[in-house]
Amino acid sequence: MDSNGHHHKHFHRIVIFKRLAKMADQEFPDQDLTDETQDQPDDGRGEDPVPKADDQTEGKNQEVTEEGRETETPRVEDTQKEAVVAEGETTAEDPTEPINEDDTHEDEPVQHKTKGPEHLAPAPSPVQAHQGMETEKTAEPEPDVDPTAQTPRSKVNLEATATVKFVLMPSGQVVTQACVLGQTLEQLKQHFSTELKMPVNLILLMFDGKTMTDSMTLADLGVGPNGTIQLELQSADPVNTPIKAYRPRQEYHMPDVITVRVQAEDSTYKDVVVEIERTTRKKPFLGGYRHKKTSVEYHHASAQTMQKPRAPSGVERNCRDTQTVEQHHRPQQTTNDMATQMTAIGVFISNMEDKLVRPKKYTTADEYHAMILTQVIILQKYYRRWLAKRYVAKLKEDKRKRLEFERLEEIRKKKEKADRIKKEFERRMNPKNKEDFDLLYHALEKWRLEELERINTTLSGAERKAALCMLLDQETQLIAAIGRHKIEADGENKDMRIQDFLDKAAAPKRWKGFDGKATEMDTPFTIRAKELRDIYNSINMKYLTQDERLDVLLTLKHTVKEHDCKLTQEIIELIDREADLLMRGVKESNLDGLRKRISTLFLQYIKTPTFNPEAAKLLKVPQDPSVLRKNIYFCPSCNSYLPSTDFAISSNSRSVGKCRRCEKIDNDARIRQDYSHYRYMLKQLRKAEEHYGDGSKIAFLLQAS
Repeated sequence: MDSNGHHHKHFHRIVIFKRLAKMADQEFPDQDLTDETQDQPDDGRGEDPVPKADDQTEGKNQEVTEEGRETETPRVEDTQKEAVVAEGETTAEDPTEPINEDDTHEDEPVQHKTKGPEHLAPAPSPVQAHQGMETEKTAEPEPDVDPTAQTPRSKVNLEATATVKFVLMPSGQVVTQACVLGQTLEQLKQHFSTELKMPVNLILLMFDGKTMTDSMTLADLGVGPNGTIQLELQSADPVNTPIKAYRPRQEYHMPDVITVRVQAEDSTYKDVVVEIERTTRKKPFLGGYRHKKTSVEYHHASAQTMQKPRAPSGVERNCRDTQTVEQHHRPQQTTNDMATQMTAIGVFISNMEDKLVRPKKYTTADEYHAMILTQVIILQKYYRRWLAKRYVAKLKEDKRKRLEFERLEEIRKKKEKADRIKKEFERRMNPKNKEDFDLLYHALEKWRLEELERINTTLSGAERKAALCMLLDQETQLIAAIGRHKIEADGENKDMRIQDFLDKAAAPKRWKGFDGKATEMDTPFTIRAKELRDIYNSINMKYLTQDERLDVLLTLKHTVKEHDCKLTQEIIELIDREADLLMRGVKESNLDGLRKRISTLFLQYIKTPTFNPEAAKLLKVPQDPSVLRKNIYFCPSCNSYLPSTDFAISSNSRSVGKCRRCEKIDNDARIRQDYSHYRYMLKQLRKAEEHYGDGSKIAFLLQAS
């Protein structure tokens, strides 16, 4: 080639380099950097993270001499190398790819660099591009390969991941996803076909303004591991089937890729792209607890820990039918070959160990079966004997248990009868409640009827009248004795009722929690009731010294002085009177009446809801007058208006009738009937039904009137 052609060739190459530099300047402007590059903090050097391609190209073009020789080959791939290094350090997402230098030839203009659908070839590495441009210059030495240059596509790990930004056209919405380098564009189309709900054949993927084929992978487009690439997603029929807005799934709330800045050993900072793998497992709900006040849910720990998969044991398991062998019994008679040897020419057999065998009695088949039948009968006889002995032993054991049970039941019944008789005798000697006095009146009526029948059958005339008068006098004396016992019992019962009233008022609030344990809580009202109860018990104590009694009276005085009313003034006056008498040395027997008055007035003070709020719930007469108009009935016997609880109303009654107090007086005066035996029978019946545990409820529906 002559010198003119050589200069023309180098001049044409310089023109190509200038065009490449101009296109690189257009494809790598500063204002086209993504938001991630702009958001990166400045490292203090004041330099752009991506160098300008036109500046580098001009610097290289200035080294071309006038004679047409190249002192240093001006290559755009060096610019691309620097851009790749800058991209790895700053994570700037460049929307374009490096220029494919293998498509640039010396004999044609750089028209293939413009954006068009015909650009389908993958971009070669800078080393390959440099080798393609230097094929004609065999004389000049090849430059050294930059160690920071990008790895050739054939050596890229297809299992690595890269960040792919999909720009939905024409809305411009950007969808960022982490994809595998070996993933084809057809797979990406199928993914977006499912997400956007549109046919696959209407989805077009554009890279650098050019349509890509479906068989191409991300590695073919020039993206490396942990790199970034931008693809455009368009519709083949934008009028009828436009691309809808991409709506991410609701359960995903974190990005696919994040950028983390780490510090290297040389005190430099490097931005690393971190891919986030989302879990696809949904936590199962296995129950838990919910706080009643804060509504915070506490789930079981097993729902937060994924169960380890069971490792295969390697043992082949089949169903039950394949492991069960069906056995069949088939009698067979096979031939049995026997070999014998005798003395012959050349063979001597000794007969020293021979035995004389004599034939026994021949047993026919009928005899053999008869023998088997006889033995079977013997076995059955012994087995039936064993069954009979076991059955008899079981009957004997049942009989023994039955006799023992009857003996224990007889002893129990005798003991219960003796206890009941003893208890009835104790009730007659020391009556305490209404049932005890009903028993006395019933015994009195029974004795009166027996005496009356005896008098009517044995006596007549004046003797009979005299006997009836004596019987009436005896009955009157017995009724008076019963009345005296009743007065004593009423006094004891009154003290018990007062103490029960004070204990109920001072009892703390009690309820059962969710764990079955009882919880108690003291309120200011219960604490006040407890203090009043202790003071009441103190003033009713006997055998106190003078100092102790004065101390109790002083405490009572300070307690009632909190409220100023007629009742408290009277109590204070009585307290001062007793203290004055104690200081004068008056005997305690002469102070019983005064102390009784103080105790009665203080009990009235305790029962007043103004001074003891807890007493309002336990009073028989409610404090609200409107409540008195509800469930109030008239008793025709005593002409009183009483609440419904004072009437013995049965389930089948249509009228209210007499109150309980009038019925009791009528029973004591005329009928004198005792229902304690029926109550005892009903109690025992309920106890027996409860012991059976069969769920019977009839015995508990019966009422004991």
